[in-house]
Amino acid sequence: MTVNLNDMLMRLVAEGGSDLHILSGDPPRMRMHGELTAIADEKLGAQDVLNALHGIMTLRAKETLEMEDNADFAYAYDESARFRVNAFRQLNGVGAIFRAIPSDVVTLEQLNMPPVMHAICKQRQGMILVTGKTGSGKSTTLAAMVDVINRSQKGHILTIEDPIEFEHKRKKCLISQREVANHTKSFAHALHSALREDPDVI
Repeated sequence: MTVNLNDMLMRLVAEGGSDLHILSGDPPRMRMHGELTAIADEKLGAQDVLNALHGIMTLRAKETLEMEDNADFAYAYDESARFRVNAFRQLNGVGAIFRAIPSDVVTLEQLNMPPVMHAICKQRQGMILVTGKTGSGKSTTLAAMVDVINRSQKGHILTIEDPIEFEHKRKKCLISQREVANHTKSFAHALHSALREDPDVI
């Protein structure tokens, strides 16, 4: 089966799905309202999946997949849709999961967060932990918090991500978004470097 990734991804966005699963040896599936549903009858061939992925992967992502048997990267299509991708080797060949990322940063109000979240964003020191299961909205919440700081304070926000999901436009803050493997060797390396980058928020 020919794998037309962009058509599948645009369908995912149009129908409000959260994830696209493409695995060698299985039909492509889309997660809608928490349930996986096949969007074709024909099974995907191992080489077809690999070719489709190689068509969108950076050289570094290809090398990581080759050396470590899995790779995380971001993929944007036509500037209208962005996805977090995890590619991996599995029993029947290669697979990948595409997670749709909203094109605009969602606000804390849209997430129905309590007012105390705005107060937390005003803290000048300390560590804030945002935790939860897969798909619970950790990245979305963090992006909303960064946006609050970006709109209300004058400072330097430094993000270290794997991969970069939401692209923040500079408002009141200077924002440096660094992606592990593309802009820095590791989280640890980036944190060490951050000590010399005069950040107000990491």
